[in-house]
Amino acid sequence: MQMAVTKEILSLAVEIGDALLRNGAEIYRVEDTVMHILEAYEVENYDVYVLSNGIFASANENRDDACSLIRHVPLGKIHLGRIAALNQLSREVCSMECSLSEAWKRLEECKDIPFQKKWVRVLFCGLGSACFSYLFGGCALDALLTFFSGALLQLLLDHLARSGASKFLTNILGSAAVTLYAMLALSISLPISYDKIIIGSIMPLVPGIALTTSIRDFFNGDYLSGAIHMIDAILTAFCIAVGVGAVITIYRFFTGGFLL
Repeated sequence: MQMAVTKEILSLAVEIGDALLRNGAEIYRVEDTVMHILEAYEVENYDVYVLSNGIFASANENRDDACSLIRHVPLGKIHLGRIAALNQLSREVCSMECSLSEAWKRLEECKDIPFQKKWVRVLFCGLGSACFSYLFGGCALDALLTFFSGALLQLLLDHLARSGASKFLTNILGSAAVTLYAMLALSISLPISYDKIIIGSIMPLVPGIALTTSIRDFFNGDYLSGAIHMIDAILTAFCIAVGVGAVITIYRFFTGGFLL
């Protein structure tokens, strides 16, 4: 009976950590959450090891109720709303404000928190892209065109996500699409800076979170996780460069680069 209770506590802690990690939480926060839950239930002799794509945990290794769990956690999309809800749940679990059965139910509710509606994502992706274009020196017309480019980019990203396209293909096609949009606008002799439109449009694809998470992991001594996030950021940037560079190269080949 005691073994079943210990395994349920460890399972709950690891599942909360899994959900946090899956939605973009930092490595040290995931480890801290799992350990606090185990300590709150007076689990002894535990070990918790978290990577950017996996969790390894064991409890009561020297007792009859010893148990261990391993979770593979693929890199996914960031969802700060789920992270906030999971953090609140972990606090309530640690303060014994909810039972184990209630915690499992709350955990499923946290996992089911939806992303923003499609029109909201499209609107703010376009708005953010337009602001970046203006911030980097574009004129009002550049920002206006970038707004539509960013909105179209989000529509394309949603379509590729539904079709199950890989992250590499998504970044290449997304960056290529917004570059083609800028080249077409340039071709009809609009008084624009095509580079400002491209820069603003690709900003939603730029791996800023992966890069900053990598640096933070390095400072915290999590070198393996930091290296994984750094590689992810570098490969994402490479895919964006491939998409932009390929379209510009093809455009220059067919037009002789007259308008560039």
